[in-house]
Amino acid sequence: MTGHSLIPIGSGLEPKYDRSGSSKSMSGGMNKNENADARVAEGYNIPAVEAWIDANTAYFKPPFSWTRLEGGHSNLTYRLEDQSGKRAVIRRPPMGELLPKAHDMNREWSLIAAFAPQGFPVPEPIGFCEDLSITGALFYVMGFSEGRPLFSNEDTLSWVPESQRATLAYSFIDTLADMHVLDPDAIGLSGLGKKEDYVGRQIKAWYRSWESSIAYAELDDSRAHDFKDYFLAHQPEQVRASVVHGDYYLHNCLFGQNSKVSAVLDWELATLGDPLADLGYTLRAWPESADDAHLEPTAPTAVPGFPFRAELAQRYAERTGFSVDLLDYYVGFNNWKTAAILHGVYARYRAGQKSTEGVDMDGLREGILKALNGAERAIHRLG
Repeated sequence: MTGHSLIPIGSGLEPKYDRSGSSKSMSGGMNKNENADARVAEGYNIPAVEAWIDANTAYFKPPFSWTRLEGGHSNLTYRLEDQSGKRAVIRRPPMGELLPKAHDMNREWSLIAAFAPQGFPVPEPIGFCEDLSITGALFYVMGFSEGRPLFSNEDTLSWVPESQRATLAYSFIDTLADMHVLDPDAIGLSGLGKKEDYVGRQIKAWYRSWESSIAYAELDDSRAHDFKDYFLAHQPEQVRASVVHGDYYLHNCLFGQNSKVSAVLDWELATLGDPLADLGYTLRAWPESADDAHLEPTAPTAVPGFPFRAELAQRYAERTGFSVDLLDYYVGFNNWKTAAILHGVYARYRAGQKSTEGVDMDGLREGILKALNGAERAIHRLG
């Protein structure tokens, strides 16, 4: 689990900036985070990279202007623009030693390269460089995608008119459905991950995380243990093995001026698994009613004009053919998983493994309990 993904959506604790350095910073509305520097780019040997692009792609021609797209403590991402005004984006891992599965450029490239020919909304794949002698790391180049992500209600209010919010929601859920019906084997993604028992493996892994974090967190809750048993005992049969994004929400999509998805971003957590678990993650933070007391007040959907969870679930079911009768199981599971993730983060802060400067520790602790409350409500609805 990499740092940018440790705070799940709907917890009220997620940062309101581009955490991953991904192409979401390409949005025309994110220019305040750009830091232009004509011919200096951290982590890149500009002459060597431009020579490689010139020799291996036909998309545009160097020399380029290089504009950094800020992304926190993560991938080094720049917008490239040639003298004709054609733009693209280049990405490589951060400098220094990395965790084995973190910042996997090959994984990201494989996904966008597989999805683009299917007409799925991802940036255009332009070129992938495996030659470490060029700039010391793998890197890839992809097309520049116009649009904006939504992190908060303020983003929605400023970018999406109320009359267009249903359009946005339908495009958003249709895009997820379209991803889930693609056959990973047919599009070259059969090796992305294990196909079987996705939810069961997740439950066991995150329960181990909860147990190992108890001592440092000095926080335990019997519901974490009881719900683990419940979700294992009542686990539905997996409908199929699909590509699951793992963090599909409004902050990881770009929306164009027509309020439709122009690109899906941040594929670092993507694997093969149960599509309904992916759906449950996405819809757990979606309002159930106009006066949903459990919706975070700053959530991008905490404004008028959006269809509610049940309508989007039904639309997804009609588009995929998958039954959503047990959606609350997957909503509950994802709430429980969120509690375990936050519990681990909280424990690492309390253990002194990460600086707590500027961190709302009380809010983080409250987020753990709120997520367990959400799991409890979902289990109660299941009867």
